[in-house]
Amino acid sequence: MRLTIEDIRAAARRISGHVVRTDMDHSRTLSEICGCNVWLKFENLQFTAAYKERGALNALLLLTQEQRERGVIAASAGNHAQGLSYHGTRLGVPVTIVMPRTTPTVKVMQTESVGGKVVLEGETFDEAYAFARSMEKQLGLTFVHPFDEPNVAAGQGTVALEMLEDVPELDMLVIPVGGGGLASGMGTAARAIKPDIGLIGVEAELFPSMYNVLKGASLPTGGDTLAEGIAVKEPGKFTQKVLAGLLDDFVLVNESAMEHALALLLQIEKTVVEGAGAAGLAAVLENREMFAGRNVGIVLSGGNIDQRLLANVLLRDLARSGRLARLRLVLQDRPGALFKVMEEFDRHQVNILEVYHQRIFTHLPAKGLTADIECEARDGGQIAALIAALRAKGYEVNQAEPN
Repeated sequence: MRLTIEDIRAAARRISGHVVRTDMDHSRTLSEICGCNVWLKFENLQFTAAYKERGALNALLLLTQEQRERGVIAASAGNHAQGLSYHGTRLGVPVTIVMPRTTPTVKVMQTESVGGKVVLEGETFDEAYAFARSMEKQLGLTFVHPFDEPNVAAGQGTVALEMLEDVPELDMLVIPVGGGGLASGMGTAARAIKPDIGLIGVEAELFPSMYNVLKGASLPTGGDTLAEGIAVKEPGKFTQKVLAGLLDDFVLVNESAMEHALALLLQIEKTVVEGAGAAGLAAVLENREMFAGRNVGIVLSGGNIDQRLLANVLLRDLARSGRLARLRLVLQDRPGALFKVMEEFDRHQVNILEVYHQRIFTHLPAKGLTADIECEARDGGQIAALIAALRAKGYEVNQAEPN
């Protein structure tokens, strides 16, 4: 198996007009924050809200007529499932997606809504994958791997073709890495077009699977990451070989960095990304010296994120910035005690959102109570001034620290 710039250019011609040629925009505000010229590729604006449909479509278009009639199968609970289902249905190719039984209902429904037939099997992805491979053999279907396949990687590489056509002055690309399909395709295309371009891979700190392979490390892999789109325990065998001689460097980003990047993209660019889609910006924010003064292209790889999770991320980011806070005060259980505290909040113009009293489950004497007060302010300095004023009046005050 191999991957060349000719494969990627052929894929670009093949899928042209059937996927969105997404915008490539310069972000003046993010450039000022990061200390480099930041260009964003909005792959979250594809019809299925992720770049994955590029590779899925290229693989479908390369099927023989017999393969098309029999249909294709994949194991995926994410963006590959939706991209393959959408374009398979559009082309009249039956698509079966095997997902673990633990897959959230919303992902099953999203895949079925674009025409995929979902089969729930196994408790883990590995079990679902094994079942899909057995169905492939039993039913004579064609398996379309989400990343470890040259035709899929070639389709993903068209992202870099478009980026460098639109902004030829780019001298660094920051690419999210899970199984390695996107990085393999984009890296191959970019290196052929501009041999001296910097290529930086990014993985979630909790899932450093490709990092371990390429760096010869043995960091633990697993956990509950925001970047589920790149949470891969076993990277591709084919993509490992491609990336080994391609990437200039590889960085890991933690959960709080991705949450902050996601919140910034919504606040500044008014665009919604999933955790993996925020990984590239998180890498630049956390490694400013690496990118200082450079023309940096960042792929916003996808925008499929649960609404409740998105709300949690945004609120947590407000708490880290000091805009939201929870203060615990020890009070005497007597009339007017809480009123006096409220007066101090009023003097400092800090808005109260919620108040929780606790009289029973506490170590305090019977005439004591704790009050947890959730509030919002302009910034952390305003909260700090309020806490100082309350303590000066003799109150015991503790602030809950966000992770």
